[in-house]
Amino acid sequence: MEPLEGIRVLDLSRFQACPLCGMVLCDLGAEVIRIEEPRGAADRTWGQCGPDGETLLYKVIGRGKKCATLRINTPEGREILRELVKRSDVLLHNYTPGAPIAEEVAYENLKEVNEGIIVAALSGYGQDGPDAQRPGFDGTAQARSGGMVLTGFEGDDPIKTGIPFVDVSAGLFTSVAVLSALHHREKTGKGQAIDVSLYDTASFISQSMGTLLLYHFYGEVRKQIGNRGFHSYNTCLQAKDGWVVLSVVTNSIWRRFTEKFGRPEMAEDPRFGSDMDRFWNADAINEVVGPWVAEKTVAELVKLCEEARVPCEPVQTIDQLLTDEQIKARDMVQQIEFPGLGELPIAGIPMKMSLTPGSIKGHAPGLGEHNDYVYSELLGFSADRITGLKEQGVM
Repeated sequence: MEPLEGIRVLDLSRFQACPLCGMVLCDLGAEVIRIEEPRGAADRTWGQCGPDGETLLYKVIGRGKKCATLRINTPEGREILRELVKRSDVLLHNYTPGAPIAEEVAYENLKEVNEGIIVAALSGYGQDGPDAQRPGFDGTAQARSGGMVLTGFEGDDPIKTGIPFVDVSAGLFTSVAVLSALHHREKTGKGQAIDVSLYDTASFISQSMGTLLLYHFYGEVRKQIGNRGFHSYNTCLQAKDGWVVLSVVTNSIWRRFTEKFGRPEMAEDPRFGSDMDRFWNADAINEVVGPWVAEKTVAELVKLCEEARVPCEPVQTIDQLLTDEQIKARDMVQQIEFPGLGELPIAGIPMKMSLTPGSIKGHAPGLGEHNDYVYSELLGFSADRITGLKEQGVM
């Protein structure tokens, strides 16, 4: 049994953030049906594609979902969508407020046909405020939230992170909200509207290390600090054959570390007496630790630090995940069969639960792959009606 078994989700969302929420719910056992225009949605071919012409991103976050085609911007399409809403628990979308279709899928409209429906909207700036109707993506949210001036080294131009952390985080926040709404509905029988935005998410993350409090108390605007931690000695140094990251975040770890690199007296040096002392004087520490790291291989450093229980890890490239024993042990790269492509390495499920573990249900669906299921089994349409919908271009 999986935790969301019996929950049906209509996924009208595109690109990354909101579809990632659908992926999480699907991994946890929900039936997630992606509703897509008959011509195919833009995110099927958006970005780097595989040999079949479909984007690599879609193969990851579309995994396990079903797909049915439907033109929602037609009268009959809207009516069919409402029939699907009657039979569903959650609807996901990322339409910008003010768009015609956004009004059609608003909670206030859909609750008329299903009082228990939960409508989760993930947009650039939220459903209200002066910028609600502005389009937004991960990069624009990183920029406006202050995140890009926190990334990189002092004096660098603003830098966008190499991973879309705003998209991923917003998708996860939406997942948490959906689960909370399902719990509330179990008690009350009522659904609700969920409103998550990329900008809210990015601004939360940029504030999460106390950056606004730093400004409030001391008038300091946090700027780029490279690979240093925000409040401890955290550094990235070059070894003989690669790079390592050291995270020395407590006094006890610092003491063990000084003993391991042969300078135990540094543990008594007042310049390095606390985490913040070590943060401010990281350059002085690096003058000693840097040469010690440079004369050793990455493997030697990891072993030495492991002996002293000092967090130290190699800086790996993505391909190294395929041979990482911890990744293998945790099943964080899974081989999923895709039609015409064979087995592909797909990111595993990071949530491990003892009684209700999730699972990847299969490949990302082809366009309209589950039309028969949705229209015949779920909606009970006759063959003649389905033929008519196809001829009219509704599905």
